[in-house]
Amino acid sequence: MIISILGTGRVASAIGHGLVKAGHELVFGSRSGHASGLPGRVTSLAEAASVGEVIVNATPGVSALETLKAIGSGPLGAKVLIDVSNAISDGFVLAYPNASVASAIQDEFPAVSVVKTLNTVHAQVMAAPGSLASPSLVFLSGNSPDGKATVSELLADLGWSPDAQVDLGDISTARATEHYIFFSSALTQAIGSTQWNLAVVE
Repeated sequence: MIISILGTGRVASAIGHGLVKAGHELVFGSRSGHASGLPGRVTSLAEAASVGEVIVNATPGVSALETLKAIGSGPLGAKVLIDVSNAISDGFVLAYPNASVASAIQDEFPAVSVVKTLNTVHAQVMAAPGSLASPSLVFLSGNSPDGKATVSELLADLGWSPDAQVDLGDISTARATEHYIFFSSALTQAIGSTQWNLAVVE
């Protein structure tokens, strides 16, 4: 599968390396049109969005909607868009305090199947969940069952087994995982590590 990753930072790189290992072809979208050290061709944001069968939004959440508006609905089409961003400002304030950036993207582009996932996981664990001592979970939110099925397969390619994936429901539930960033940040500071993730014990 050809997958477009919008963004060239740590998250984009981590997900990209994991997907390449699984045999996918990657195209990265950059504002400047170039970047180094990534496992795929780098081009403009609009061109990357045009060629990918699935799109991953790994741009900063606080500006993601404006970035996608600049790309336009043409390149996005009716594709699956995986949003892994958290919309938090430099002052650590939520850009969408009563909603989520994922919901805002879905509202702006109704033909696109937006699926929120991986935003509760630190970059180095996103494509290496097996690096943790115990099994942990990843969450999905989205309106399209078919879209979530596609994303579930890609998560499995990154090492997240079906048993490790929790479908929270429609895109409105992305609010919960985006707001989780405050707890995640506090816990990371408390334990002094980003090499951890959530598990649920019943």
